[in-house]
Amino acid sequence: MRRTVLYIAVSLDGYIADKNGRVDWLSGHDPDEESEGSYSEFVQNIDTVVMGWETYHQVTTELSPDEWVYDDFITYVITHREKASSEKIRFVHESPADLIKTLKETRGKDIWICGGASIAQQLMRDGLIDRFYISVIPIVLGAGVRLLGKLQENLKLKLMETRSHNGIVELRYEKR
Repeated sequence: MRRTVLYIAVSLDGYIADKNGRVDWLSGHDPDEESEGSYSEFVQNIDTVVMGWETYHQVTTELSPDEWVYDDFITYVITHREKASSEKIRFVHESPADLIKTLKETRGKDIWICGGASIAQQLMRDGLIDRFYISVIPIVLGAGVRLLGKLQENLKLKLMETRSHNGIVELRYEKR
């Protein structure tokens, strides 16, 4: 069965975006040092990306307005907005849990939960994230969009690997 993987970066104090929703702080000690960490290795094992409207909008208007950076994958955008789907980008109106349950029953590689916090939190509450790749960026934001929300039960994890590069610490956990 396909696994659902949250691959995301957070500030040291647990935010995935600053108080203005921006992510321009996502770099290590030396912003000129070119390093993608585990990304190139990670994407070899996925073929599907899931994100919410805010993440999609930020990618297409701020981060990469001239090119769809996830063109090697099928992307599902969970939204209430009416928007026409394409071969590579599918706009869906179902809950994150229903979408993931459906995708996990199909053949394919792993499913990347790319963002945002609301989708990740819903899937954590429903126990539908199998692996966590968390990159801790060396910055304290003090406010913003939190990755983690309240859970009804503890979510027990097993540390599988740690890496560091340019001040960024990558943590890989699996659900136990």
